[in-house]
Amino acid sequence: MNLIAILIGTLVAGVGSVWIAAALSFGVFARYTQHMLSLAAGALLGTAFLKLLPEAFESGVAVDTLSATLLAGLVFFFLLDKAELWHHGHEHHHAPGEPDAQGHDHGHEHAGHDHAAHSHGTHPPAHGGNWAVLMGDSVHCFGDGVLIASAFMADLHLGLAAALAVLVHEVPHHIGDLAVLRSSHGDRRAALVKVSLAGAVTALGGLVGYLLLAQLTHWVPYLLVLAASSFIYVALADLIPQLQRRLSTGETAAQILWLAMGIGLVLLVSLLGLGHSH
Repeated sequence: MNLIAILIGTLVAGVGSVWIAAALSFGVFARYTQHMLSLAAGALLGTAFLKLLPEAFESGVAVDTLSATLLAGLVFFFLLDKAELWHHGHEHHHAPGEPDAQGHDHGHEHAGHDHAAHSHGTHPPAHGGNWAVLMGDSVHCFGDGVLIASAFMADLHLGLAAALAVLVHEVPHHIGDLAVLRSSHGDRRAALVKVSLAGAVTALGGLVGYLLLAQLTHWVPYLLVLAASSFIYVALADLIPQLQRRLSTGETAAQILWLAMGIGLVLLVSLLGLGHSH
């Protein structure tokens, strides 16, 4: 009975939160790509600094060990980004000024994040950023699954509360994940499928947690820090540079407002006690 409850709870929390985020992203907020990028940056930074890192540092693991893990994670995602850009650059050779199949001009693309603009003026994040988001989300979801499993093993009602908490606090940064992937490729369905698969890792975490809970709980702080490093990297390396353009006072104010809303959503959930899933 516990295993069935864990699998149902983790699937609802992991995948259900993605579908809620998609309904918000592709429906009400679909026309506001720039605003969604600001919201994404705020949600990712808020999740990393207000939830994941505090939770990890409160675990009792040595601070210097967790700090080293955070640094290693940032360097890893930087190198992953570089590898993806190098691979992408060697796979697609276009003459300067020659558009590719999607109509993007690669004449000024180089090893940084200076990619050709989409028609709405937003520079898509590097493909390494996409993988960083998906990997970080998968790690975070796996950790959530372990935490949900531990709650269900303690008490059914506690497990249900934990699953609801994960569902609520995952929505803001799934909105960010969808914004990142869609700004790169413009494909809603592909973005939804990829983020849903990452969300489904919550069930895998629940299953493994159910089977090996005693051993895996020692790794949770490290998983949380690695997830935080991926969110910090994506926000600072991919999203915020896209927002650093010369804008009118009103547009700048809107950027700041949406950034603050992303942070505020995570903070609100944490203050309500819904974001602490164990």
